[in-house]
Amino acid sequence: MQIGVDSQRAVENKRVFVIDSDEVSSMALQFMLADDNETHVLATVEAALDKGRAWPPDLVLFGFDNLVAEGSDAIERLRAAQPALRVLLVANPDDAAAAHAACAAGAGGANAVLLRPLTIESVRRKVDSQLGRRTALAIPVVLSSSHPSPSGAAP
Repeated sequence: MQIGVDSQRAVENKRVFVIDSDEVSSMALQFMLADDNETHVLATVEAALDKGRAWPPDLVLFGFDNLVAEGSDAIERLRAAQPALRVLLVANPDDAAAAHAACAAGAGGANAVLLRPLTIESVRRKVDSQLGRRTALAIPVVLSSSHPSPSGAAP
């Protein structure tokens, strides 16, 4: 059973690769995205390139630690195989500045950054945006209890 899934997205079959050395994050991302996307977890850029020959992805969620370990040309190697590929860096808040710098690196850089902690809403919203899907606008309503009630009585 799919909960909170638009039926159009379920049949659209966008392919997402998750390349992240953090097994917990990669499994969580796969779980969060599996209802709307065909999601594959891979250990390295080489594994993604091999799988991508037969099954090219629409989006790669790339762990920032993998980018550091595999070298700054890792995204360029992915894009050489598929020029229109979108890349979303998954990073810890401590690595935010370096991850955003990787986005600013031009054609060889990532398209956007997704910061941990990962929530279903933030992951799906960011992935949908990168896949060109319409994303719902959500404006949070914050209720403050610091204002007295109109009758003057405490709430």
